[in-house]
Amino acid sequence: MGKLIAVIGNTAVGKTTLVKRLATAAPFVTGLEQHVERPFQQLLADDLKAGRGRRYALANQFDYLLLRAEQEQEIRSQPGIGLVDGGLDEDFFIFTRGFHANGILDKAEYGLCERFYRFVRAVQPGPDLFILLDAPVEVLARRLARRNRSVEIATSADLELLQQQVNEWRRQIPAERLLVIDASTDAALSWEAIQTVTGIIQSKVSVLADASNAGRC
Repeated sequence: MGKLIAVIGNTAVGKTTLVKRLATAAPFVTGLEQHVERPFQQLLADDLKAGRGRRYALANQFDYLLLRAEQEQEIRSQPGIGLVDGGLDEDFFIFTRGFHANGILDKAEYGLCERFYRFVRAVQPGPDLFILLDAPVEVLARRLARRNRSVEIATSADLELLQQQVNEWRRQIPAERLLVIDASTDAALSWEAIQTVTGIIQSKVSVLADASNAGRC
């Protein structure tokens, strides 16, 4: 079974960029967030921008949770190490909870997403390691303003609320499965930093493999 590493953090913190750069440093399999490809993302973005309500909120969020579960299944089905930018747990703990908190998802819709997340986690193991990218909200706001994605759901006004979800979830992740990286500057994406993180990932996965082998003895 392949190992799974989730790069997590607030919007615009650099998750996708880090995953792509790590994949140039080692033969990691990747499962990336999709924006243009997802069938409800643009529809929800258009509705929110026009103030027409949240007709596609549940469909969009459920589609993302399902996509992430499918990506995990694919990564786990092959040997080696896979990286996801965010992933199933982030989409639930940060975005599903955040969208419920700001009214994009109502109570019943949130409950349906939670049921799905809990079901998946009962049959699929969570990531072996979380890499949390951490940066102040004001830094994220500047990055979000210049990101220039064709589809964007979160706005700068959402960053504080989403950061609250990050902070609450962070306290639930076991320390041995969490690596925190200061992403407030571009130094976190330098070649030297990428090599360091790659080495940490491979070292931790090796420890996991040794522990698994010992358990079978």
